[in-house]
Amino acid sequence: MIGGAPVLRFAPSPNGRLHLGHAYSALLNADLAKRMGGTCRLRIEDIDTQRSKPALIEATVADLAWLGLRYPEPVRRQSDHMAAYRAVRDGLIDRALAYPCFCSRGQIRARVEADGETASDPDGVPRYPGTCRSLDSTHVAEKLARGEPHTWRLDMAAALGCAGSSHGYIAFDEAGERRVDADPARWGDAVIARRDVPTSYHLSVVYDDAGEGITHVVRGRDLEAATDLHVLLQRLLGLPTQFYWHHPLLRDATGEKLAKSRGSQSLADLREAGITPAQIRAQLGFD
Repeated sequence: MIGGAPVLRFAPSPNGRLHLGHAYSALLNADLAKRMGGTCRLRIEDIDTQRSKPALIEATVADLAWLGLRYPEPVRRQSDHMAAYRAVRDGLIDRALAYPCFCSRGQIRARVEADGETASDPDGVPRYPGTCRSLDSTHVAEKLARGEPHTWRLDMAAALGCAGSSHGYIAFDEAGERRVDADPARWGDAVIARRDVPTSYHLSVVYDDAGEGITHVVRGRDLEAATDLHVLLQRLLGLPTQFYWHHPLLRDATGEKLAKSRGSQSLADLREAGITPAQIRAQLGFD
């Protein structure tokens, strides 16, 4: 576990404009850092090269500044660190803890349905049946040489054998701290590197949190299950495990969580409507 001065981070993905849910998470991180006598950093998680645009990064920084939030420089941008992520990925491959997967989503779905499987991962996606895990090495080498599109998946059984079966972390909130037992196996052979980039959200965030000296991770409850996988990756990579706070998600009048993909009202929309940062802070429970 990590000691020393607390370091938190707010880590948005610039694939849309920030909304009130982002504002709540950003303000909570900043407020906790202040109360704990620590610092809060900003990280731009822009490994999605198709959806992350320079204009959206600029807008994200502007929205946070409008809220009155300031962050230490330099601000980390994940797109600047692909070589480092590739090296981490390759290390797992060299240890036989990851393998290439040539299956498309449609092929995976068809295989799962044909096998009559009903298991899903915590994101609700059919759990990968391991189709490519046992491919002949010569066949794999030929596919790679032809440049066939592929992801890299963590061999969960091998990973658990290497890291041990007991995993957990310390969760914290206003009520205090508690030990949480993690169950990374429920993710199955999770993707650790996408087709288009040599990393994934899971691999990048684990590497970055360690590299930036993050001690406390405060993020939405929708990422709580992912922590199980992150704790396993930390163990495999010899990295520290942070303290975690998974806060409730803000929801609209229909009960749906606020989301860029659903067109939730953005901070820019609120600003144009005459809403002030002070009003947003008050609405979200921050002085």
